[in-house]
Amino acid sequence: MKKMAELLGLRDECGEGTSGAPALAGSCLADNRLNLDVYPDGCCRFLQLFKEQQREVVQVEFLRLSSNDRLLDTTLGSLPHLKHLKSLVLKGGHARDKFGSYQHGSLTSLPPDFGNLRCLTHLDLSFNSLSILPSCILHLPSLRVLLVSHNSLVTLPEDFGHLSKLTFFSAMKNQLKDLPQSIGELSMLQDLDLSENALELLPEEVGNLHNCTELDLSGNRLLSIPDSLANLKSLRRLHLHSNLLVTVPASLASLPNLSRLDLQNNCLRAIPAEIQTLPFVHVRGNPLGETEPSPQADKSCIRRLKRLFLDSGEGSFTVTSEGCRVVLACGIHFYFPPGAASDPLRIYFRSLTPDPQWVKLRHHDVLLSRVLELQPHGVQFQQEVQIWMPYISPQTPHQHEVVVRTFSGQSWNDLKTRVKRKRKSKKCVAHCCVLHFSWFLVVSRLVQNECKVPAEGTLLFSSVDPNIKVIFPPGVTKEPRSVKLQVLPVSAEEIQEITANAECRASPLLYLSQDSTVDFLKPVRIQLPLPPGVTGLNLDRSRLHILHGDLEGQTWNDITSEVVLEFTHLYAVFEVTHFSWYWLWYTTKTYIGGIAKKVYERLRLYQVNFIALQRKRDPEQVLLQCVPKHKVDPVLKKLQDRYRGPEPSDMVEMFEGEQFFAAFERGISIDMDRPDCVDGRLSFIFYSHLKNMKEIYVTSPVDRKGQAVKGQVSFYRGAVPDSIPEDASRRRKGPDSLWLATLPIKLPQLKPRWDENPGPLYGFSFPPLNLGNAETGYLTQANLLSIARRVGADWQSIGLSLGLTYQQIERIGYNNREDLNKQILDMLFSWAQQNSEDPDCVSKLITAMKESGRQDIADEIEAIIELGRQKYSESIRRVGLEQESSTEDSAIAM
Repeated sequence: MKKMAELLGLRDECGEGTSGAPALAGSCLADNRLNLDVYPDGCCRFLQLFKEQQREVVQVEFLRLSSNDRLLDTTLGSLPHLKHLKSLVLKGGHARDKFGSYQHGSLTSLPPDFGNLRCLTHLDLSFNSLSILPSCILHLPSLRVLLVSHNSLVTLPEDFGHLSKLTFFSAMKNQLKDLPQSIGELSMLQDLDLSENALELLPEEVGNLHNCTELDLSGNRLLSIPDSLANLKSLRRLHLHSNLLVTVPASLASLPNLSRLDLQNNCLRAIPAEIQTLPFVHVRGNPLGETEPSPQADKSCIRRLKRLFLDSGEGSFTVTSEGCRVVLACGIHFYFPPGAASDPLRIYFRSLTPDPQWVKLRHHDVLLSRVLELQPHGVQFQQEVQIWMPYISPQTPHQHEVVVRTFSGQSWNDLKTRVKRKRKSKKCVAHCCVLHFSWFLVVSRLVQNECKVPAEGTLLFSSVDPNIKVIFPPGVTKEPRSVKLQVLPVSAEEIQEITANAECRASPLLYLSQDSTVDFLKPVRIQLPLPPGVTGLNLDRSRLHILHGDLEGQTWNDITSEVVLEFTHLYAVFEVTHFSWYWLWYTTKTYIGGIAKKVYERLRLYQVNFIALQRKRDPEQVLLQCVPKHKVDPVLKKLQDRYRGPEPSDMVEMFEGEQFFAAFERGISIDMDRPDCVDGRLSFIFYSHLKNMKEIYVTSPVDRKGQAVKGQVSFYRGAVPDSIPEDASRRRKGPDSLWLATLPIKLPQLKPRWDENPGPLYGFSFPPLNLGNAETGYLTQANLLSIARRVGADWQSIGLSLGLTYQQIERIGYNNREDLNKQILDMLFSWAQQNSEDPDCVSKLITAMKESGRQDIADEIEAIIELGRQKYSESIRRVGLEQESSTEDSAIAM
């Protein structure tokens, strides 16, 4: 062993190594122990030892290595030769990334003959990248302690029970969704930690772990736990906090040695009396109410992060210094690490429809999500908060990338973003880290390559097309500056289709930008590939044009005569001193600025169709939608069971983020109080990857005398966006050019309206009702009558969503079996009278409508509530009580 110390650069007898640094002999090498995880090149040192002193190395019984080491895979092949090895630690987490987080190790498997380590009793593979448990582990006959925490395990092998001598097993912080039944065969297991996984059910066989003293199942998705846990007579501590439990078996109270039962942060609404009387039960964070921990509680328990599940698109939650995880109904996740907020902080959130007045998309950007607003704006956290935002996957080529964009109060900035696709739902999620809150959205942009240009110069090339290079010579700048490069490839087929000229060809479109307003001190060399089909052999220089575009891409100037062009067999090289758009064209035309403008405009346009469909059960419910051309057929196929109407409109071209309107004509109108109604027209914003859809209720304002009405809905352009090219803007001027499409709408023959008579309705008489409150807006009896008239045959599903039982629904149907209107009234007003004192009754009604597929009614209710909220605020301001109310609220909060 002394020879090994010498090879490691250590001296036993004095306290220094050969380099003069303090020796680590006491901690790294002692008798049969070899601790090499403290070295950045520990695996290299091990391989050197194994090569030169193999006889001594194979006698080692305790070995520690870092799995962040680059030579780990080579080292693994030597480990099965250590026949006397009793303890092996191959942990990651010895390195940190730029955000300060521990990096997982690279270990994904173990060699098959690893199972020959007959003496191995302790194995630690934590903080690695294991997705499955290596099968060779199941052949370790002496294994007693196994740690695989902080990996990516989704399941355990079916024959996991073969580890019959296992006494301690930790798989915390993985992705386990279920457990094998053979886990009950681990008869000697004393400590089982499965916390922070994705478990939804436990097998009954868990109750066979008769020697288990501590069981940690916290931070999972358990809805229930099996009664067989009452068989664990040796159990002392049971951790079930931060799950989705709605009940727990009363038999847990009979466990004779249980000294701690943690049920915090679940969905428990009632706890069996036998368990409530136990002095060591913790139930905070459940709907049944807050309960102070018992004085006899175990103070040494580890407090884990609280999880909050919020089922609303708008609301608030509180973050404490302990941190928490938050999941919104729309799929957005937050992670607040411990210490992110020093004092309790109330966070307000809401999901917004993007408004083009303040969401400014850049050229060729595609919006992939709604806008997330987090308040207080500008709040600074002491540690980075992580956000996961789901988005619609763009069907774009490799030249686009997904980023999270945030608003600083003055401009939108792109955040460093990681994207992944969830395995089960296959939904895409964008992940970012922030130190402040404001507005966030997910966009797809052209791939951006960037670099820092020093005074010595550098080279920047495109990852989309490596043939595109920008060379910065020495002395190009005094102070370092940041440069960004984006490339838009344009196929020859697109050029020929748009120009209708087979002789027109173009290179990829290059965009360069920098963070300085000062031009470079020396010319910068740009290399662009020649257009397709053009080489040095057939090049006609008179046909080659270099075009320069301004930052908005509205004008294209031919600068061929202003630069010195050099040619190779495949490339054109020229020099510039400032950055913008550059485009290389090959054509017989002498002036091509107009052609380039036309092509650039078309590259940003989407071809769309408009759809207007009427619900089969209720033709006065109309669905309007603007659909990209390639999505029309699947959208119609999905809607054809519930809706009918005319064929989609003719094809129209629109820009990403453009505003347009829909107006009803010829005897058909809509509710003018809708928040999205502008001068009698519905306002839309077109985003190619989001649903440009509204479901509304139309009526006839004139006396139809029982006759059907044939009207129409027309679509019009809105205000011209600022960044539209000049040619496109010129074509849109004038009232006639604003029109896009018209589709017919037909209202059926009028039926008697049973909400026009304020007296008893078909034998029903209801007392006045006001659901909600003045501050948030009431739903009055008149509102409910208007809503009831639109419910139609969906009343049963709506009633079930509101919480009525099947028996109640059947009774209402039977009692009013001759009249659908009476069925609807009976259901809706019976529910309203029973829930009029519930402060959340309006939100429950909105949710029930959405769950029943009646988004149109949900939108109407939300519009009524919003209007009531505005009127209340105006009345408060009018009587001068607003400031007083705010002061009073502040006093209450303090």
